[in-house]
Amino acid sequence: MKMEWLSAAIDYGVIGLLVVLSVVIVAIGMERLAFYRRLDLKAVNDIKSLELMLSRKLFVIASVASNAPYLGLLGTVFGIMLTFYRMGQDASIDTAQIMVGLALALKATAVGLGVALVAVVLYNSLLRKAKVMMLEWEIANGR
Repeated sequence: MKMEWLSAAIDYGVIGLLVVLSVVIVAIGMERLAFYRRLDLKAVNDIKSLELMLSRKLFVIASVASNAPYLGLLGTVFGIMLTFYRMGQDASIDTAQIMVGLALALKATAVGLGVALVAVVLYNSLLRKAKVMMLEWEIANGR
């Protein structure tokens, strides 16, 4: 069984998916910030409607934050499997090739952690801004 497809799966599949997810969460974050800036709290009639408006799409950022490390880990597992496969195919493989294979495998984990860190910071910032806006609405409306 050939396992060379794993190299492409790591680079284009796992890391590509993580890059796409990072673009998506940044786009959602920018959209949410723009929405928060243009929202007129005086035009909102009740707190539940405000909460719905402010929290829309935040679950996507939270989902990426919680799952990106696992996607990165999946890429690392694939990379280590590929390195072991190559070691099994060529018994005279030198340690430099093994170390390069393992280092490349770990890049998927690094990318996953990077995406997760950005997502967590973005989610917490947006959630805090939403809570502050809800409190401001409650203060302005005497509730």
